[in-house]
Amino acid sequence: MTKRDPFYAPRIDEEIWAFIDRTDSFYPPDTVDADIATQRAVYDEMCAAFRQKRPSGLSVRDESIPGGDGEMPIRRYQPHATAEPAVTVIYCHGGGFVVGGLESHDDVCAEIAAATGFSVVSVDYRLCPEHRHPAAYNDVLAAYEAVSKEGNPIILCGDSAGGNLAAAVCLAIRHRTNAPAGQVLIYPGLGGEIMGLPSYREEAHAPLLTTRDVMFYKNVRVEGEVPGNDPTYAPLSARDFTGAAPCVIVTADCDPLRDDGATYVKRLRDAGVEAEWINEPGLVHGYLRARTSSERAKHSFARICDAIARLGAAAGR
Repeated sequence: MTKRDPFYAPRIDEEIWAFIDRTDSFYPPDTVDADIATQRAVYDEMCAAFRQKRPSGLSVRDESIPGGDGEMPIRRYQPHATAEPAVTVIYCHGGGFVVGGLESHDDVCAEIAAATGFSVVSVDYRLCPEHRHPAAYNDVLAAYEAVSKEGNPIILCGDSAGGNLAAAVCLAIRHRTNAPAGQVLIYPGLGGEIMGLPSYREEAHAPLLTTRDVMFYKNVRVEGEVPGNDPTYAPLSARDFTGAAPCVIVTADCDPLRDDGATYVKRLRDAGVEAEWINEPGLVHGYLRARTSSERAKHSFARICDAIARLGAAAGR
């Protein structure tokens, strides 16, 4: 059982503590210092234990598109009830740019497709350290280019590292005629650690993601110096946010990345972009996997699906 930090004990309910305990049971001490192969094995085992059965009424197929190393795997979720979904969601999985893939977020993508009636495309982008920045960004951009040719409005969505990639692509192509119709970012890391935002101090020892963890993932993305002014690496470093896609950001209150979301929404609003920040009290990084065991996480996931549906419906009008 996880030691109840007095700072978090009154903020986190028993359902989330149980989720934290179960997640921690897969991780030996100092896993962040382990080799990458071990980190991936532990993460895959943990994700498999939490994985839910896909909702009925979906067609799921694996495909490939041109990517940085040739053919890049993607997985497409198509609701049966909608012969030709009017909107496509491109989903970028989390995992610190180091772990995760099509399997780790399979159930999340399936449930988003079932809840919204939209087609969902999950991107198996290249991971660090074998493929440093901007490989993952380039892969998500390539996926966008390929999927946009199908003609549907696109909502870019992602959690954690995937939220970073979704936001970066949205900024990069915001002035194109085929620009994204919306973006939904789930506890994203957008470069706030470079800026020294308060949550990196206030939530430095948060359950499931510490500031030390964030710094590890930051450094593993690049060889040499971390880019200081590269929006494809850290979207918060952009100087111009005008014309970006409407955005909903959902953050966990007990998370070093929390202020990334608040700051990004402010930057978008200051640039005249429609943007909403939802901060979830009592939730921790990675809580999507708690959506079937925690009422708080369940309701937050419903808000996420609703945000995707709202942005998609607006795009279809």
